[in-house]
Amino acid sequence: MIVKVVSRFFMENHILSVTIVAWVVAQTIKVTLGAIRQKRFDFRWFIGTGGMPSSHAAGATALAISSGLELGFSSPTFALAFVFAMVTMFDAQGVRRCAGKQAEILNKVIDDIYWQGRIQEQKLKELVGHTPIQVIAGSILGAIIALVLA
Repeated sequence: MIVKVVSRFFMENHILSVTIVAWVVAQTIKVTLGAIRQKRFDFRWFIGTGGMPSSHAAGATALAISSGLELGFSSPTFALAFVFAMVTMFDAQGVRRCAGKQAEILNKVIDDIYWQGRIQEQKLKELVGHTPIQVIAGSILGAIIALVLA
């Protein structure tokens, strides 16, 4: 019963379906590239942040474009989706990327203090943001998926 309701919800909501497909495709590409690069697989990469391409940008762009295609590019829904996409992409490559760089520096400080025997602290997650290229790649991927599935 629940599966039937959920599947019907996704089938009837084209915009949501396109957005989820874009996010899943981007995450799959990111995990595949990570597995090739690291020569190992880590399931946590599916839910992690950072990396190429940005699944945040892919999903947000797919949401905006599919909203525009389905409801019109002059609709309030498209306007909201467009602003949401811009904020998401700015945050992914700006604020979160800076937080990742700060984490990297703090981890070096923690390592230095740890080896001097003064502290035992867990490392901070460094890969939390995206480079501008990762965001652009995710955005292009999301746009292509939205146009193909239109």
